[in-house]
Amino acid sequence: MSKLQKLFMKAELSRASEMPPPPPPPPPLLENAAVEKPGRLHVQESLPSVGESDDSSSVSSESSTATIRPLPAKDLFARPQRPAAFRKSSSALGPLPWSSFFSQELYLNRPSSEGRVVYHAYFTPPSTSGPLFVTHHGAGSTALSFAALAAAIKERLPAAGMLSPDARGHGDTVVEGANDGSALDLSLATLSRDAIEVVQSVREKLGWSQLPPVILVGHSLGGAVVAEVAKSRALGDQLLGHVVLDVVEGSAMDALQSMQTYLSTRPSTFPSLSKAIEWHVRSRTIRNSSSARISVPALVQEHRESGNDASRWGWRTDLASTQPFWEGWFDGLSKKFLEARGGKLLLLAGTDRLDKELMIGQMQGKYQLAVIPEAGHFIHEDAPDKTANILVEFYKRNDRSTLVLPPKVSDLLKAKQDPNSY
Repeated sequence: MSKLQKLFMKAELSRASEMPPPPPPPPPLLENAAVEKPGRLHVQESLPSVGESDDSSSVSSESSTATIRPLPAKDLFARPQRPAAFRKSSSALGPLPWSSFFSQELYLNRPSSEGRVVYHAYFTPPSTSGPLFVTHHGAGSTALSFAALAAAIKERLPAAGMLSPDARGHGDTVVEGANDGSALDLSLATLSRDAIEVVQSVREKLGWSQLPPVILVGHSLGGAVVAEVAKSRALGDQLLGHVVLDVVEGSAMDALQSMQTYLSTRPSTFPSLSKAIEWHVRSRTIRNSSSARISVPALVQEHRESGNDASRWGWRTDLASTQPFWEGWFDGLSKKFLEARGGKLLLLAGTDRLDKELMIGQMQGKYQLAVIPEAGHFIHEDAPDKTANILVEFYKRNDRSTLVLPPKVSDLLKAKQDPNSY
């Protein structure tokens, strides 16, 4: 450092020591800006109440009068609290009656090679011109898994009817004479035949000369069943189309490898019906508590142990015992879905579930694809309103009653020759 630089630095230091001390900090600019504890500042704004218009000028003026409140110090390793929707007490998760979603409960007797089958179903008849949505649930589920969806469809399409049966071995459908120790036949061919029998039984019971326009809707295993029924053309020209909910052949076959692991991790019994509903909601198996309150009670049944006054609720269907049928359910599903006549809709919770055959078919425009990413596997229970919107639009797109066809060329030529004949 040169002599000139040293003199300059000395002059600056002496001048700084002679300067007065800095003034005290100004008061807070906003009211109630308390500093009780150190922490992150949180701006608490006054938001418009529900039903008020969201005017940008009013929002900006309200935010300008915001109050800054510091949040207390947070433990980064503390377990996060479960959202309020999943902290409901058991008393708030009581069962709901089926009569709030369907108008009738049916017991349909049909002969079978295994014995007489009593099919149990929930039913809301369509109007004269309305369609009939026929549903089929997945393995281990029941007809009431479609209850919330049925109500949502009825709100949007009052003329529509709903037919939601229990598959054999599920819900209250019973195969009489099948308790001889032999395993219940749950093959895809048998389940598809059962679905056709239920539809024809309802037609006979109501005295219909022919079926109304039919839309088949199947979830998981039910998707494989409705694809099989649609491919067989057993319902004739009255079948407008079929809908498959969150099942794809490739991902389904992959998931079967871990199915036994999943079954071993879920509870075998519950102390009460409310606890069974609560488990489904807390585990996010069913993300819609309202739907869980109607669908879960049909999944379990009460067991009373000998010598014990307390009862437990266990699973109605033993899913582990159905393992011999698993691969047969989904083998060839994509091909059947694409080759069936009528409209086709695949509704998924994520596009990652598409396999190669379905990706090619979708690019070729062979079917309609819709995705509800916020839903889980039980897409029709988690998002019944969005699912209903998509299904109603699918029906309207495939409704032949509003289709006006142009006249045939032969008729036009005939009319030209003889104007009075046309």
